[in-house]
Amino acid sequence: MTIEIQDMFIDFQRCIGCMACVAACAECHTHRGNPMIHVDEVEPGRTTQTVPMICMHCKTPTCAMSCPADAIKMDEQGIVHSSLKPRCIACRNCELTCPFGVPIIKDDIQQMQKCDMCYDRTSAGKRPMCATVCPTGAIKYGTVEEMRALRPHSKPINKWRFGKQSVETRVYVMVPHDVEEMVVDWPDMLYGAQGPVDLAVKLRDRFIEMGRLPDEVPPLPGETGDNIDLQPAPQTTPSPEAEFL
Repeated sequence: MTIEIQDMFIDFQRCIGCMACVAACAECHTHRGNPMIHVDEVEPGRTTQTVPMICMHCKTPTCAMSCPADAIKMDEQGIVHSSLKPRCIACRNCELTCPFGVPIIKDDIQQMQKCDMCYDRTSAGKRPMCATVCPTGAIKYGTVEEMRALRPHSKPINKWRFGKQSVETRVYVMVPHDVEEMVVDWPDMLYGAQGPVDLAVKLRDRFIEMGRLPDEVPPLPGETGDNIDLQPAPQTTPSPEAEFL
């Protein structure tokens, strides 16, 4: 009998950075001692806020779509698995195309590994390792109906927007009731930038706004309207002796 795998929920505001989920994930025997969950610091030096990051299991996974070896598979329950070892060529396409930055090529085994929602456990009716140890409930496993009843002051959503790209995921995040989708607005600067210098200026201004750069920073090359010398370096002819070095 096939057991229906339930959903994962992330409540960012509940994370306290204890790293219990990371330690538990590493204990999963299919991970070979390597944790597949990341706990990221939001603004180091300014806040102690941390957020857990697991694979969001996109309903249209760009990692699988970009794999030239067809090594990444999604099963009938919507779980996107680590790459198949006989097929993976460690090309890193999945690393580059994932909007959440989840897939990682393990250099020692030349294979992409990532969170598979503890498939060996969830397919047997057990909860994922990370969800069993989180002391604050920042990571939960269950159904949408259960989460709505458990946390009535927030709601689960699974829709994201990266610039002009909309992404729907199997994993939900808990947000206030007036939020309909998670918007990552940095790509908007890319679409509106008039060349690389303008993009660099926009990024610099954003970092100043976030407090990661001082208010007074030197102007970027080309920002003041000065011409930039892009002439190629002069070519040199190697000496005959260099052929034998």
